[in-house]
Amino acid sequence: MITSKIHGTHSHLVISLVGPSSETIIRVVSVPPWWRVSGSSHPFRLKYPGVGRKTLDTRKISLAAVIAALYAALVIFLAPVSFGPIQLRIADCIIPLAALLGWPAVIGVSLGALIGNAYFFLGAVDVVFGAVANLLAGAIIFRFRDRLLPALTAGSVAIGVVVGGYLWIYFPPPDMGLSMPVWLVMIVSITLSSLIAVAVLGYALLQALLSSGLRELLESRGLKTYL
Repeated sequence: MITSKIHGTHSHLVISLVGPSSETIIRVVSVPPWWRVSGSSHPFRLKYPGVGRKTLDTRKISLAAVIAALYAALVIFLAPVSFGPIQLRIADCIIPLAALLGWPAVIGVSLGALIGNAYFFLGAVDVVFGAVANLLAGAIIFRFRDRLLPALTAGSVAIGVVVGGYLWIYFPPPDMGLSMPVWLVMIVSITLSSLIAVAVLGYALLQALLSSGLRELLESRGLKTYL
C-alpha cells in the first residue's frame, strides 16, 4: 500500500510517499510563486489570480472604440467636405491624439476611417487604404511625439501620399495650374488639406485638451498618457 502526504510553502511542494516496506520517499517539487498549497480538497489554488495569464485592458479597448466612433461620426456628418479631390477632413484633427493616448488612439482613428469610408463606399481601395493612411500617420505621430510639430507634418504627408496616391481613381484632380501627372496633383492636394486638418487644427485641439486637464483626468482613471 502506498500513502502520500502533501505539504509545502509558496515556492516548494514536498510529497512524501510511504510504500509497503515503510520506506519513505520524499520528492521536493518547485512550484511557481503564484501558486500556493491549500488546505482545501484541491491541493492547489492561485495565490495571485492575475499572474501568469494575459488579460485584455478593457479601458484601452473602450478608449479606442470611443475614438473610432467619434472619427466615423465626423466623417459621416461632414461628408460634403470629407470626400473629393479638394477636401478638408475635419475628423483628421483627432489623429494627433495619438501623441497623448498612444495605440488606443492610433487604432481608433484607423477603425474610424474604415467605418466612415465604408459607409459611403467609393470602393474597396478607399476603405482599406484610407484606414492604412490613418494607421501610418497615427503611428508616426506617436513614435515621434517628442518632436510634435515635425511629427504632425510627417503624418500629414503620409496621409497625402497614401490617399492622394489612389484617390485620382475616383475623382479627377483639381486644376492647380501645375504641369504634373494626375496622381501627383492629387497627392499635393490631399497633403495640403491634411496639413490643415492635422498639423493646424489637430495641434490646436491637442493643446486645448492638455490645457483643460484631460491628461490628469485620464491618468486618474488608470489610463496611460505619453505627453
